[in-house]
Order: sequence, then structure tokens, then C-alpha cells
Amino acid sequence: METRIPAFSSTRHAKHFITYHFVWIPKYRRDILVGKVAERLKQMLKEYTEEIGCEVISLEVNPDYVHVFLRAKPNLSPAQIVNHLKGKTARKLLQEFPELRAKTTRGRLWSRSYFVASVGHITDELIKHYVETQWERELKRRGR
Repeated sequence: METRIPAFSSTRHAKHFITYHFVWIPKYRRDILVGKVAERLKQMLKEYTEEIGCEVISLEVNPDYVHVFLRAKPNLSPAQIVNHLKGKTARKLLQEFPELRAKTTRGRLWSRSYFVASVGHITDELIKHYVETQWERELKRRGR
């Protein structure tokens, strides 16, 4: 069986492959994410995800919940990511779709809660491969 090594991202001092799966709901789980609101929300989520240096892998907007599967940078916590996405989308959606205000409580679009899971693509074989190749790279770098 062949193991596929995922493409790692790099910063100046780190290689990383960090993915998160987020799920959140509108306040009181109302079915308000439909039609133009759902389409605009998808656009916004892609835009705001890129804004903080993350990459959307998969995105689904259902009438009463949102799924976002993304690849993140190591300097961002899951809480920072979801707060950024929920905060900016709520503000903008309520501005662009004033009719949503009547369906929300006190202008709050999203429930305060959310679900997040780190999603691993790394096996013990991949870690072993990384450790072994790091030593080889270091020797090449030093010219030995």
C-alpha cells in the first residue's frame, strides 16, 4: 500500500499541515440560511478565510447550520478562526439582508457555540518519513 504524503505548508521555522472542521448554527437553529443569503454567506466565508491566511477545503451552508473544513496557519487558534468568520459574516449579512433582523434575536445571527475538530492526515509512517528526511536535509544544508 502506497502512502500519499500531503503537501505541507512552511513558515520560516516550521512545516505544518493543520486542518479544522467547524460547524455552527444560527441563533435558535432557525432555517434562515437559504437562497441569496446562503450564496452570499458562502462567498463571504471563502473571502474571510483567505483574509486570515487560511484555505477552504470544503464548505457547506445548510438552512440551519454551516460546515467549514479548512487548512489553517499555525499561528491561528481555532477560536480565533471561528470568531473571525462568525463575527464578520454576521455583521455583513445583517447589513446586506435587513429582513434577517426580524428572524434573529437582538441582531444576533449566530449561536455563541460551535463545534471544532482537528482533522489528521498524519500517520506514524509519515512522521517517521519526516524525521528521517529532516536529518538528510540538514546534512545537505551543511554540505556534508
